[in-house]
Amino acid sequence: MEQSSAFHNFSTPSGSEAVLLPILMSSVSVLTVTLNLLVIISVSHFRQLHFPSNLLLSLAVSDVLVGLVVLPGDILQHSDCWFFGDLMCSVYNFVSLIIICASVGDMVLISVDRYIAVCHPLQYSARVTVRRTSLCICLCWFYSLFYTSLVTKAELSQHDSYHSCRGQCFIPFNKTTGLVDLVVNFIGPVSVIMVLYVRVFVVAVSQARAMRSHVTALTHKPSGNVKTKKSELKAARTLGVVVVVYLMCFCPFYCFSLAVDLALSSPVGAFMSYLFCFNSFLNPLIYALFYPWFRKSIKLIVTGQILKPGSSEDNVR
Repeated sequence: MEQSSAFHNFSTPSGSEAVLLPILMSSVSVLTVTLNLLVIISVSHFRQLHFPSNLLLSLAVSDVLVGLVVLPGDILQHSDCWFFGDLMCSVYNFVSLIIICASVGDMVLISVDRYIAVCHPLQYSARVTVRRTSLCICLCWFYSLFYTSLVTKAELSQHDSYHSCRGQCFIPFNKTTGLVDLVVNFIGPVSVIMVLYVRVFVVAVSQARAMRSHVTALTHKPSGNVKTKKSELKAARTLGVVVVVYLMCFCPFYCFSLAVDLALSSPVGAFMSYLFCFNSFLNPLIYALFYPWFRKSIKLIVTGQILKPGSSEDNVR
C-alpha cells in the first residue's frame, strides 16, 4: 500500500536541527496558545467586540488547539519514535485532523462573511446574525468530525501494519485517500476563498474610488456611511492578509506532500509540517498589527484592568 500521510510521514532532522528545531517550535507552541487566548478573552469579554459574526473567535479556538495539541505532537513525532502507544497515537492523529479541518472551514466562513459585508452591505445585518453564524460554526466543527471519522476509519484500523520502527506514529493514507484529502482540505477551500476574495477585491476598489469622489464632492469630513464602508474595507483587507498568510503556510505543505518519495526521505518534510502549523501563530500577530482594538485589549488584559467591575463596557475600538 502506497503511503501518503496528511501530516506525519516525514523523516527526522539530524544534527543540530534535531535539538534547535524542537526548542524553537516548543516556544512557538507556547506563544501560539498565549496569543490566541488573548484573542479569545478579548472577543469574549469586551461588549464592543461582540459582533454578529464570531468567526474570529472560532478561528482563535482552533488556533489554540493547534498550539496545544497539534504542534507538541508534531514535535514528538519528528524528534524520535512515538512513546505513548498506539491508542494515544490514534487519538492524537484523529483530533489533529479535526482541528486542522475546522481551521480550514473557519477560513472559508471568514471569506464568505467578508464577501457579504463588502459586496452586499445592505443585506449583511439581515443575513449575518449571531444565530446563523453560531450554526455555521457548529456545522463546521461537526463536518470536521464527520469527515475525519470517514477518511481515517480504514487507515487507523490498520495502524500497526505501517510502523517502520516500534512506537512510530503516523496516519498511513493510501493514494486515493491522500488525493481526497488534498481536494477536500486544500483545493476546494482554496478555490472558494480565491473566488470570493477576487470578487471582494474588485468591489473594494470600486467602493474606494466612489468614496473618494463622494468625499471630494460633498465635504472634507466623511459621512457616517462612508466611515462604515471604510471600516468594512479595512476589515476585508485585514482578513485578506490572514487568508494570504494561510495560503503561504498551507500551499508548500500540500504541494510537498504530493511528492511522496521526497517527503519520506527528506528532512525538509519536517519544516513543511511545522510551517503548516505556523499559520496559527501568525494569525494573532496579524490582528495586533492591523487591529487597534486588539492592542488595546491586550493592554487591559495584561495590566489586569479586565478584573475591575464594568470593565466589559470599556472602549477598545
